[in-house]
Amino acid sequence: MKELLIRPATLADIPTIVALLADDPLGAQRESPDDLSPYEKAFHRLAGDANQHLMVAVRGDRVVGTAQLTIVPGLSRRGATRSVIEGVRVHSEERGNGLGTRLIQWAVDESRRQECQLVQLTSDASRTDAHRFYERLGFTPSHVGFKLAL
Repeated sequence: MKELLIRPATLADIPTIVALLADDPLGAQRESPDDLSPYEKAFHRLAGDANQHLMVAVRGDRVVGTAQLTIVPGLSRRGATRSVIEGVRVHSEERGNGLGTRLIQWAVDESRRQECQLVQLTSDASRTDAHRFYERLGFTPSHVGFKLAL
């Protein structure tokens, strides 16, 4: 199996990232791979913010996974900085071979490098397989999340 590289995403990676985001029942309902303009606009906002890390996992010349890490400075917890992991996706042909673990480990390692005291993530309530995956990696389901669509 070819070596895996985790690197910052580029604008050229956006079509593949969007395809990864859309490749599951939830993503198929909320993503629009046929119109990349909102994703490109979002990419430029992310690229201009040093606290945002949109990453891709590449095997050979093919993007096979993605994750976003956000560094959040704060006052609570004695001025703790935390990180938030979002948008973790692994290509369907790569699932089950440790790629998701590698992406999360990259995010945790980068969080330590950024001197974060806490790493957090959310997962849709329906993604029970993902919940088991995150718990195996040491995450605990400690909070209830809320959303307000705007």
